[in-house]
Amino acid sequence: MTDSRATPLLTAAVRNNAAWCDAVCRSHGVPGAVEGGVWASPRRTPPLYPDAVTLSPDVTPDAVLPRIDLASPGASVKDSFGTLDLSGAGFEVLFEARWIHRPAVELVPGPEGWRPVEDAAGLAAWEAAWSGDGQSGDLFRPSLIEDGAVFLAGTGEGRIHAGAVAYPGAGVVGISNLFAADDGLDTAWRSCLAATARLWPGVPVVGYEHGDDLTAALRHGFEPVGPLRVWLRADG
Repeated sequence: MTDSRATPLLTAAVRNNAAWCDAVCRSHGVPGAVEGGVWASPRRTPPLYPDAVTLSPDVTPDAVLPRIDLASPGASVKDSFGTLDLSGAGFEVLFEARWIHRPAVELVPGPEGWRPVEDAAGLAAWEAAWSGDGQSGDLFRPSLIEDGAVFLAGTGEGRIHAGAVAYPGAGVVGISNLFAADDGLDTAWRSCLAATARLWPGVPVVGYEHGDDLTAALRHGFEPVGPLRVWLRADG
């Protein structure tokens, strides 16, 4: 039986994000696969990316835990519907957030604004700006661009000052890693949405946020469509 919480909008957001997580892992040579309503990798995934992502609210811990590495510290699970309890396996809640959805934005004529990064050098500069410390840690690799990811960059005075990742799939465009080094979040969201409308006309936008970032997204036409929870197991 399909859980009423698995609405089409929520399912699209979850599947788009799982595909993005898989793309990042593959770019690092880390394998992942979907089985039993769970995307999971048996090896530790790159920093900030989960070892498993649930694709159904009906998934149980027994469908997740045997498929990830519990022997070394740092196992993490993206509980996409907020339905799991992994505390009995030594996990703690790292954070809770809300999936968000926005209907397609009508393109308003004007300056081009944010533009896609086109090469490895541009991607390294983008990651250095996103990291906040001016360093590129090789988390985002050029093969992601070949895989369909678009790293949007707002530039000025010869440097990147804002940006986001846009990843198309499951009938939507997923936005993640939105940042604004100089501009506020409102300016960043306006620029991001204008760019997605230009690149993917007529396609809805999804993602997930929490705290002040969620509040900012809601100001720009997003609506929450479901909860999510990220679990972390510090010990092996």
